Amino acid sequence: MNAKNASLLRWVLVETSHPGNVGSAARALKTMGFDDLRLVNPKTQGVAQLPEAIALSSGAGDLLANAHESTSLDSTVAGCSLVLGLTSRDREFGPPTLNWEEARALVKQTLAADQTVAMVFGPERTGLDNQHLALCTHRVWLDANPDYPSLNLAQALMVCAFTLRETLNDAAGKSGANKPDPESGIDFADPAAIAAMLEHWRSGLEAIGYLDPANPKKLMPRLQALFARSRLQKEEIDLLRGIAKQMLLRK
Repeated sequence: MNAKNASLLRWVLVETSHPGNVGSAARALKTMGFDDLRLVNPKTQGVAQLPEAIALSSGAGDLLANAHESTSLDSTVAGCSLVLGLTSRDREFGPPTLNWEEARALVKQTLAADQTVAMVFGPERTGLDNQHLALCTHRVWLDANPDYPSLNLAQALMVCAFTLRETLNDAAGKSGANKPDPESGIDFADPAAIAAMLEHWRSGLEAIGYLDPANPKKLMPRLQALFARSRLQKEEIDLLRGIAKQMLLRK
C-alpha cells in the first residue's frame, strides 16, 4: 500500500464515548499504515489528549496528536466521493448496502481514481443513526456471527484497516493495477452536496404543493434512498438544483 492511498482515506469516529477506543483506533491505524483519524462530536472535547487515550495508543501518540476533531459529520466528509457507514443494523431507508468484501473493491476503485474515501464508525452504544447514514454513500456490514454481530468499536476499525490493507497491497502487486478505471474521470458529488440538494428539493416540492410539510409521510426518505443508489455526479447535482429552483419560482 502506498502513502498516496493512505492520504486519501479518512477514518471517522462519530460521538465516541470512551477515550480508550480513540487511543486503540490510533494504534490500529498506525499499525496498518493509515494516519488520518477524525473525531466528530466526541462525548468529551479533547478526548485524544486524555491519559487513557494516550496510554492505549501505545506508541501511536503522533497520530493521536494529529487527530482532527470537529463538530459536524457533513464538514468531515466534505470532498469525499465515497463515504462508507459501518453498521450491522438494517434500515428501511438509507444508502445502498454492501458487504465488506464488496466495499473493499469499491474503495480500491475509488482510490485508483485519486478520489477521497471516508470510513465512518458510530457511537459505541447505538451505532450510526439515520442522520449519520444520510451523509454516507453506502451502508456497510461486516460478515460476523448473525446471532451476535457485536464488535467493539476499536475491534471493528482494526478488522477494516487490516483487510483493507491486504486489498490495497494485493492491488498494488498486480500487473494490471495501473490500468485506467472506467470511473476515473467521473466527478462524484460528496454526501454533503447531496444533502443540501435534497433540502432544496424539499422546499421546491412544498412550493408546488407536492409535499405537505404537516404530513410528509416518507417522501423525502424515499427520494434520499433513490438518489443514494444513483451515485450522483457534481454536474447532476447542479441539474437537480436547477429543477428545484424552478419549482420555487412557481411559489
